[in-house]
Amino acid sequence: MEQSQSRVSASDALARFRLLFLSAVGIFFFFVPISVNGKSTIPLDHLVSQIKVWLGSGVAWYAFAMIVIGAVYPFVSGQWSKSLTDKVFSGLKVMGAGAALMAVTGAGPEFLHSKDMLPFLFEKLVISVGLIVPVGAVFLSFLVSYGLLELIGILVQPVMRPIWRTPGRSAIDAVASFVGSYSLGLLITNRVYKSGQYSAKEAAIIATGFSTVSATFMIIVAKTLDLMSVWNLYFWGTLVITFIVTAITVHLPPLRQMDESVADPEPDAGSEGRLQTAYQTGMNVARQAPAVGSNVLSTIKDGLLMTISILPSIMSVGLIGLLVAKYTPVFEWLGYLFYPFTAVWGIDGAKELAQASASGLAEMFLPALLLRDAEFVVRMAAGVICVSSVLFFSASIPCILSTSIPLSVGRLVVIWFIRTALSLLLAIPFALFVAGQM
Repeated sequence: MEQSQSRVSASDALARFRLLFLSAVGIFFFFVPISVNGKSTIPLDHLVSQIKVWLGSGVAWYAFAMIVIGAVYPFVSGQWSKSLTDKVFSGLKVMGAGAALMAVTGAGPEFLHSKDMLPFLFEKLVISVGLIVPVGAVFLSFLVSYGLLELIGILVQPVMRPIWRTPGRSAIDAVASFVGSYSLGLLITNRVYKSGQYSAKEAAIIATGFSTVSATFMIIVAKTLDLMSVWNLYFWGTLVITFIVTAITVHLPPLRQMDESVADPEPDAGSEGRLQTAYQTGMNVARQAPAVGSNVLSTIKDGLLMTISILPSIMSVGLIGLLVAKYTPVFEWLGYLFYPFTAVWGIDGAKELAQASASGLAEMFLPALLLRDAEFVVRMAAGVICVSSVLFFSASIPCILSTSIPLSVGRLVVIWFIRTALSLLLAIPFALFVAGQM
């Protein structure tokens, strides 16, 4: 009897250590700025910068290798032939490998090697993403694997249904999507939808409203736009704006008109003892969580798979987007659709912000790339738009189309337009507020 109680006590102590300490490690690496050699930023950013220094010139060849592996992988795995979308993006990944080869060797047309084309795309974006995604995945595992997400999910259950029209269980899904990645979020959403626990409308709301880029990607955006000095304001402000925009879009078509029938609805949860319930739920997850070593190895594998998946697309779609932005009026024309939403605030650079926001449909990083030299308010607003728009053709839209959630390309483009317009209306005053605090 005493031995049994001792084992239970030891299990509780380990679970408490995981929930409180390991989750705190994740919080520290992502959200606690520290100063090193006069530079103040989050520890993850310091670590990635140091790794880049250690690798030296080898970092470019590492990124190139990841892109080549990513271009080959769909053909080795057979993924390329599953749908027209897969075929198109597999082709784009091969193009990305070709662009990367030109970037590291200096070969190819001279205009591609101007400082705002291949050199910037490869050195400032691709290399950074290639390092921060797998390294960030290690510490992201501490943030998402030991009960913190579930604890938060229970606490926010009472607000999910009235505000976002989704069940309480989607709180975990929403936070995992935002803090983890859109691929992780969509995997969870599709699994729950196919099991009959989400309606088509609920699954679509989560897929288009919460499944945005991860915190690690947001660091890349913030670094590109020189926003790391206000990282916490940027991160939490973007999270709030993204969720506000989602709360509005659920009341607008096409989401409003989607099927709400659900086979296995969630029972109403009582509000008594919610804090205790949240803590116990977090403890239960911490008890069942894998050992730290195996968990870290698993997340490194996931991080590397995500890296080889996104780097070739960023290289090809990003380069196409930059060429279209520089040599054609396409984004200028699309930008006029958003100009009323930027001009209303009377800021300098309203037209440029509108045009750059339109480019986000092709690739979420393009607004950041196009506005990296703009004034602070425009850069901050662009940083928010990159995340809160959620939908883009280089990754998230193909991922959604590969699920069972009934969303067409046309519906996704309409939702993207609504989200971007609403995001601009909220992001600009937020940027003005942050500028006033500096």
